[in-house]
Amino acid sequence: MRTLDTKSFSVPGFKAWGISCGIKKNEKKDLAIIYSDREASVAGVFTKNRVKAAPVLLDMARVKSGKGQIIVANSGCANACTGKRGLADARATAEAAARELGVRPDAVLVASTGVIGEYLPVMRVGTGIATASGLLSTTGWEQAAEAIMTTDVYPKLSIVQEEIGGKTVTVAGIAKGSGMIHPNMATMLCFIVTDAALSAALLKKALLASNEKSFNLITVDGDTSTNDMLLCMANGAASNKRIASASKEFKKFQACLDTVARSLARQVVRDGEGATKFVEVEVRNAKNPLEAKRAAMTVAKSSLVKTALFGEDANWGRIMAALGYSGVDMAEARTDIYIGRTKICEKGLGMGKAADRDASLALKQREVQIIIDLHMGKGSTTVWTCDMSYEYVKINAAYRS
Repeated sequence: MRTLDTKSFSVPGFKAWGISCGIKKNEKKDLAIIYSDREASVAGVFTKNRVKAAPVLLDMARVKSGKGQIIVANSGCANACTGKRGLADARATAEAAARELGVRPDAVLVASTGVIGEYLPVMRVGTGIATASGLLSTTGWEQAAEAIMTTDVYPKLSIVQEEIGGKTVTVAGIAKGSGMIHPNMATMLCFIVTDAALSAALLKKALLASNEKSFNLITVDGDTSTNDMLLCMANGAASNKRIASASKEFKKFQACLDTVARSLARQVVRDGEGATKFVEVEVRNAKNPLEAKRAAMTVAKSSLVKTALFGEDANWGRIMAALGYSGVDMAEARTDIYIGRTKICEKGLGMGKAADRDASLALKQREVQIIIDLHMGKGSTTVWTCDMSYEYVKINAAYRS
């Protein structure tokens, strides 16, 4: 597998672009289109929040066909909590793209991100679709990635290539996410495309597996959005022999998809709103893998842990407290905690001032590792989070202004 420079981001059979159509007040890019020049296999994963935005409801129905050709995504307006009008606006967006690019309306998937409770300015979106359709380019991915950003600081892209069935196959994706990040499928917008040839059913199988190893292992602030979706299109432009389940070709494809998804997920955490640290939380020797994940995620989303990380305070007691209320099978007297390379707690007891000093030095780094050994079994997992700073409060206190 080869990881490519995102400056040479291009996937055979696909074009993309992003523009400003006037949804955002600051004239930043706010509309993106991704277009396949042929019908593609499609799979999706969607938020489990019971309050679902109109685009999520529309796409959940459309991906059942396993076919699609276009993704239209806007930022600045979530089109969530907008009732029947919101659904009509989502359909109108798809119809506008279908007209411009000559496909069936049900071959168009839509996505939105931004403020909840506001109606989509459909006329502006329609005009924007007409403009962006004329600008679609094989190298327009960075523009598209910029157009789906909200509080993100930078666009997120990832691309890899692999020889599969004697052909060069490309897997690439863009994502947005910075705040309202907590996995309950995939907490953000992410669009992955590939020129590999495989069925929609197999694509869905691969996507679900990748999601569990990436987006469902990240948290920024513990909030699951109304608009989360992860969409993947495979158009077969690589002309490889159709990938079969349980084959070595499928394993190669799965590895590529995993790599792209994990890269994008980690980029989302690095760009967490106001974040100053990228934090890896590893739980070892839990009763089983499910309990390992539960313990790790409880620590990773704890506001008290996250603020201690920001303050560079090696307050391991907050980690222990989070483990205690996580609901997993654990015993204080068996638990060891490391910050960086320093064991700061052994069998539930602190290791003294020297260990505190060493751990505090580790917390001054941009990247921090927390290791927790529960000594309860053989389950392990690693999740990713960030610290919580003053800037996080500022960003979210003024989000609608």
